[in-house]
Amino acid sequence: MTGPQSDAVYTHGHQEPVLRSHRSRTAADSAAYLLPRLRPGQALLDVGCGPGTITADLAELVGPGGRVVAVDTSAEVLEQAARYVAGRGLSNVVFEVADVHGLPYADGEFDVVHAHQVLQHVTGPVAALREMRRVVAEDGVVAARDVDYATMTWYPEAPGLDRWLALYRRIARANGGEPDAGRRLLSWARQAGFSEVTVSSSSWTYATPEQREWWGGLWADRIVSSGIAATAVAEGYADPAELERIAAGWRDWAAAGDGWFAMLHGEVLARP
Repeated sequence: MTGPQSDAVYTHGHQEPVLRSHRSRTAADSAAYLLPRLRPGQALLDVGCGPGTITADLAELVGPGGRVVAVDTSAEVLEQAARYVAGRGLSNVVFEVADVHGLPYADGEFDVVHAHQVLQHVTGPVAALREMRRVVAEDGVVAARDVDYATMTWYPEAPGLDRWLALYRRIARANGGEPDAGRRLLSWARQAGFSEVTVSSSSWTYATPEQREWWGGLWADRIVSSGIAATAVAEGYADPAELERIAAGWRDWAAAGDGWFAMLHGEVLARP
């Protein structure tokens, strides 16, 4: 999912290797902490919906009788999301361009406000949470989940991946984001004024041959042909030759018979 921001830059960009990753996500693997709070008939706002795979799952869970408004800053990505949701046979989703820092919705309009991998990319995560708090009902819930890049770990040791992680974190912060957002969600939610915050965490792991091929190939492509690559070269953080070496490191890791990669995500369920 892509993340709304005002003057921040979406670090990953919207190139095919990025959307390939986003299209793999489901409510089960990306919003399990929220699912027990969902029921038919709810009004749900999905912030930073990206290509709509999680959105569609959420729409099924609040329907029939429920409605979903899905927003993103990219009109092109929203068009893809609308086609995907229509292909799932869902008619209870509306897609709109919007910025999380200034949502065009009434106070208390939604029972649930959901944001997956959004707050790490915005310049004002506390302000964004305050705006999500504004549009959620008094008895509603705001749900946010973000990865923490500093928790990413892998085996076997791979200097190319070490360089990749350091480069990504530098670029994300230069773009106005916080790549280690997961550990900060509780603090941000408290600063945003929520009365009750329930905290959890969950992880993604890639260790089977199929998972390694997909994840390693994905990042081998992203590091040379995404917003990360463009920023790295434009700002002088890395040259194309180094990015190719990092990509080769990803392919080498993917080919390792005992390769393993994992990352931790922070999660909050916040009541206004």
